Amino acid sequence: LYELVARTAASDINALVLGETGVGKELLAEALHRGSSRAAKPLVRVNCAALSPTLVESELFGHEKGAFTGAAAARPGLLEAADGGTLFLDEVGELPLPLQAKLLRVLEDRQVLRVGAQRARTVDLRFVSATHRDLRAEIERGNFRRDLYYRLNGISLVIPPLRARVEEVRPLAEHFLAVADPRRRPVPLAPAVIAALEAHDWPGNVRELRNVMARAA
Repeated sequence: LYELVARTAASDINALVLGETGVGKELLAEALHRGSSRAAKPLVRVNCAALSPTLVESELFGHEKGAFTGAAAARPGLLEAADGGTLFLDEVGELPLPLQAKLLRVLEDRQVLRVGAQRARTVDLRFVSATHRDLRAEIERGNFRRDLYYRLNGISLVIPPLRARVEEVRPLAEHFLAVADPRRRPVPLAPAVIAALEAHDWPGNVRELRNVMARAA
């Protein structure tokens, strides 16, 4: 996976990062951006699940002055903020269908139309998306656009769950223990502790392990 990320970062292909909650999808997106020719430009993170349903279009596309009640001044959206860099769409499967259609236009034309605007603005950005959902199943249910899926999925990068990479549990645990209290001298993990950590199936993945080590500290 690391080798594939390095090769993918060197290109400008859109990437879809797949994996369970807590496996580190955002860290992989950051690695793609750092390794790309866009590294000096912004990496803009968008948590699609946390966007307000009433303001999601304005948040992404921006708006012109007077476009709606409360729009006292023109404001660029997150798509424009990522111009020249990378837009990371976390939990992209949560985007409402009407917005999916508008996002598809941006992917096809590389142009953004602010809410209330008459003229589109050209943007140059790379899309990196992430989800824990099975987007193919969401397509069959009618919850996700098939054409948008194929636009975002230039290449799929699948992060295995922590239980499938047991050899990473110990170094991750030692790292999280060290950063939990940087003032304290690192505490060695007893063999019984390591065995218990490696035997756990980690349904919350790396995030769960981080929390466990923070509590232990």
